[in-house]
Amino acid sequence: MILEIAQFQIKAGSESAFEAAVAKAAPLFRRARGCHGLRLLRSIENPSRFTLEVKWETVENHMVDFRESDDFAEWRKLVGEHFASAPDVGHVSIAVEGF
Repeated sequence: MILEIAQFQIKAGSESAFEAAVAKAAPLFRRARGCHGLRLLRSIENPSRFTLEVKWETVENHMVDFRESDDFAEWRKLVGEHFASAPDVGHVSIAVEGF
């Protein structure tokens, strides 16, 4: 199991619209091969900064199965207009999980 961690800086004033777009896009992730759920976190200190965590079986499920799908294009169409800068995306392995 791996976790995709994507950091987003969102245009000021677009935060609520971004949250709504992620909620609308959630089914695109949930139906993707190897996806085990996601959550969106919002910074308290910097309210225009968000972190998206997506749990995947493998990196390939994210980088190949999802990123090369029509659902990924739809995801970017829904959220891309809200980006103040390009997202910072990486992967970590889940060593211990307790929440």
